Amino acid sequence: MEPIKIEITILEPVQKVWDYMNDPKHITKWNFAEETWHCTKAENDLKVGGILKTRMEAKDGSFGFDYVGIYDEIVPLEKIKYHLDDGRKVEIIFNQIDASTTQVVEIFDPEEQNLREMQREGWYAILNNFHKYVENN
Repeated sequence: MEPIKIEITILEPVQKVWDYMNDPKHITKWNFAEETWHCTKAENDLKVGGILKTRMEAKDGSFGFDYVGIYDEIVPLEKIKYHLDDGRKVEIIFNQIDASTTQVVEIFDPEEQNLREMQREGWYAILNNFHKYVENN
């Protein structure tokens, strides 16, 4: 199945974008697709073989799930590649447009249960949440 690609441009320097993407104290502030959800926990061991682990839950307590990735490649301020526990691959590219502008590109393997467009919209909603959080903090 062909990977899905989404991108967004953030009006902040690449160092800040990188830090906010990877620091657990920031991850919990943006890592959810809509206001009825929240990220209750984040751990991130940002090194090859290290683990990214987050917990997303509905605020009403009706549903929640763990998201676990294992890092395959890290190029500081440029690129992160990891795979999920089901083998799907994720790549995040940080393109420094200029000193105060960063483009973030996410490329990910879709899963089988949900429609591609629904997955694309969900991942984009999280990326857009990240974008707003970085620019407003």
